[in-house]
Amino acid sequence: MTPGARRALSWLTERPVAHRGLHDPANGIIENTESAVQAALEGGYAIEVDLQLTADGEAVIFHDYTLDRLTTAKGRVLSQTVKELKQVAFRACSDKIQSLPELLEQVEGKATLMLELKSLWQNVGPLEQRVADVLATYKGPASVMSFDPQSVTAFRAIAPHVVRGLVSERFEPLDEWRFLSVGQRLALRHGTHLQQCDPHFLHYHVKGLPYGPTRLFRKLGRPVLTWTVRTSKEREIAAKYADQMIFEGFRP
Repeated sequence: MTPGARRALSWLTERPVAHRGLHDPANGIIENTESAVQAALEGGYAIEVDLQLTADGEAVIFHDYTLDRLTTAKGRVLSQTVKELKQVAFRACSDKIQSLPELLEQVEGKATLMLELKSLWQNVGPLEQRVADVLATYKGPASVMSFDPQSVTAFRAIAPHVVRGLVSERFEPLDEWRFLSVGQRLALRHGTHLQQCDPHFLHYHVKGLPYGPTRLFRKLGRPVLTWTVRTSKEREIAAKYADQMIFEGFRP
């Protein structure tokens, strides 16, 4: 990617990004739902959502690998079909789990979408292929990203024209990343996979900024976003070391 790419991707950083949509649990607007997406649209924000693969190969909007935290059902998202997931009720709202095609129909290009691929860190390919297939006919601004460099690399091969990003952090606390070895965590933390997946942008945790690879990325003219900004101090860090923030819990 040539210097000046940050300017070419100005649409990606033009507006603050609502984390999992503009959710507000106190008022019954739950993360990654149609209501949260609609609130972000009405607020004029870009929108970040999470994508998971279903048992029948569809991409649906949901963050956790299991249904337990947010819904009345239990079990892995991957073990359910879209039809089965449509029967699942959220604990705190009347929304239903959306598929990616339904999300795109709702947004209709009215906001920038940042689609995080929730990799299982194995068997990479089916989710990436489905997302690429759905995005192939979508005319609005959209990008994909993942913590898993294998996922980003797969998307690079499947749909090189789609803007892709690598999500990263310090990979602490260890209990959250226990499935990765120390070596894997260090490699991810220090960006050793950047050449392999060649991301158009970096998306780094605000608590880890400033950070060497993000400084280099910006010097090369590539955009850096930071997540998840919740406090005034974090807003200051984001403004200094990133080109845009993914926010939660307030309205910029």
